[in-house]
Amino acid sequence: MKTTLTEENYLKALFHLADNEGKVTINELSKFLAVKMPSVNNMMKKFAEKKWVIYETYKPLIVTEKGKQEAALVVRKHRLTEMFLVQKMNFGWENVHEIAEQLEHVHSQIFFDKMDEILNYPKFDPHGEPIPDKDGNIIAQDLQKLTECKIDEIVTFTSVTHSDDAFLSYLNERKLLLNTKIKIIKIEDFDNSMIIEIEGKNEILSKKATEKILVKK
Repeated sequence: MKTTLTEENYLKALFHLADNEGKVTINELSKFLAVKMPSVNNMMKKFAEKKWVIYETYKPLIVTEKGKQEAALVVRKHRLTEMFLVQKMNFGWENVHEIAEQLEHVHSQIFFDKMDEILNYPKFDPHGEPIPDKDGNIIAQDLQKLTECKIDEIVTFTSVTHSDDAFLSYLNERKLLLNTKIKIIKIEDFDNSMIIEIEGKNEILSKKATEKILVKK
């Protein structure tokens, strides 16, 4: 049986919220989806019947391997769509999330397989996040937040933790794009804002921004 739109939204939330052990609380899901706790509980009982989660009252949910695969396949459709919109339709990376939110619920597997082929099987989406393969497998990345870097370190901007329009526009204004080399010049004691150097020019980034930027050394 095909998954419903609501189920897919829950699956995607589980994908984003589950920790390394696959654990996530009902409260976290409720806040993330802006859905009342009783509704989340009811849906998770259905997920437990489908073997997507292990559900016990008053305990964190545990997402099963089957659940992780189902969730990854929803994310795959979203990220492939974002890549197609950027690479083939010339959308800016800040304009694709909402469209992908709608198209990710298309159930035609051949549609997304063809999209993958046209894009030459990309490994990452326009925001640097890995695209799960057809089996739900994801490339592991050893990344850290820019906030964790030290003065004089040189790192490569690899991904973002949030792809909302306002944040991506903020990065665009500073010409801070994926694969840009970043040198940390100074970290302000007062508010932890950061002065960085990109392509010979200094920019100031707020702590709120540096928390959302993932880099590799």
